[in-house]
Amino acid sequence: MNNFVDVDERLPLIKSIPLSFQHLFAMVGATILVPKFLGMSPSIALFCSGIGTLLYILCTKGKLPAYIGSSFAFLTAMKFASQHYGVSGMLSGVIAAGTVYIIVAGIIKIAGSKWIEKAIPPVLIGSVVIVIGLSLAGTAAGWAGLLAEKPDYMTILVAAVTLLIGIIGSTYFKGFLGVIPILIAMVAGYILAFIVGVVTPAQKAEILHASLFQLPQFVGPKFNISAIIMMAPIAFVTLAEHIGHVYVTNSVCDRDFIKDPGLHRSILGDGIATIFAGFVGGPPNTTYGENIGVMAITKVYSVWVIGGAAVIAIILSFIGPVAAVIKYIPDPVIGGISILLFGIIASSGFRVLVENKIDFANKKNLVVSSVVIVLGISGAALKFHVGGSEVAISGVALATLVGIILTLVLPEDSKADE
Repeated sequence: MNNFVDVDERLPLIKSIPLSFQHLFAMVGATILVPKFLGMSPSIALFCSGIGTLLYILCTKGKLPAYIGSSFAFLTAMKFASQHYGVSGMLSGVIAAGTVYIIVAGIIKIAGSKWIEKAIPPVLIGSVVIVIGLSLAGTAAGWAGLLAEKPDYMTILVAAVTLLIGIIGSTYFKGFLGVIPILIAMVAGYILAFIVGVVTPAQKAEILHASLFQLPQFVGPKFNISAIIMMAPIAFVTLAEHIGHVYVTNSVCDRDFIKDPGLHRSILGDGIATIFAGFVGGPPNTTYGENIGVMAITKVYSVWVIGGAAVIAIILSFIGPVAAVIKYIPDPVIGGISILLFGIIASSGFRVLVENKIDFANKKNLVVSSVVIVLGISGAALKFHVGGSEVAISGVALATLVGIILTLVLPEDSKADE
């Protein structure tokens, strides 16, 4: 008997809804941070994440469980474009970035993905997955209040309790409770945040007095060539991260999604989701590592559960009080549980290296893995100017691109002790 819920399995509604809420809670904190930073409506980001995920599921024929949320990679360019060309002008750049994804998906469809398997072998996959997890570690610690010069012990308490409940739940909970430990931990952390005052009186008042029904702030795009030139190239950076996420999901679900439904379908879904967001006023989208972490912990890979989270996100984007509750999920709640989720992603990378019996006596393997990990988590960046704005290739994207180059140019059969 399987001890997991497979991709195509459909659970009873009474079990599926809590599992969907778990995915929603895991991603929503990061998804709404992007529009909050840009002064946009968090509700529109929630709406676009839900529609984008359903479009992604449609493009991948319901065979690849992934949640689509706001991308941080475009943040600097979006802010510059919004200030200089207006939000509508910036949105034309979002559409252009999504179009780049669709073009790349078409190339992969025609040329196949064998070249990807050659360019991204298991040693690189495992190293990139480690980077994806570890590069987010500082973010999680910051949300948890552990990097502040003057620590707020109530913030740290909320993060610690949330993390502890998540650990206990993942380890000891049985039956259905054993597959929703993240949801339980985040709800408990939120309640504690209310009690100890981490949720401010102003936030509480907004939650209590929010209108029952509210329409997300839809904004239409306006063609702007400068915004397009600025934002379209960033799509090549996020493509590397997207491919890394697909490989992480391969490892977690023990499947080869590169072959079925195909990498081109995954990239196509991401691109269409981003284009849709650009037409209605939302930020660019990307697959979310937080939700991969949830699947790794719970062993629930059902695309129906992911789709349920998308539907709930769409509905909640129109309900004022609930949207306000989600908007004000405290950072320490997100940070506490993210310490566990991001760590599990990194651990999945080590699992790839172990299961593929990577030989680190081989100089090529040693060099590729070493360089990728250091570049990925060090904050290293390559910066250049496009359309008057500074664009940076950093983190996962830089590490992956350099790793691919090293993989292609270094000789195969070289032992460190020769």
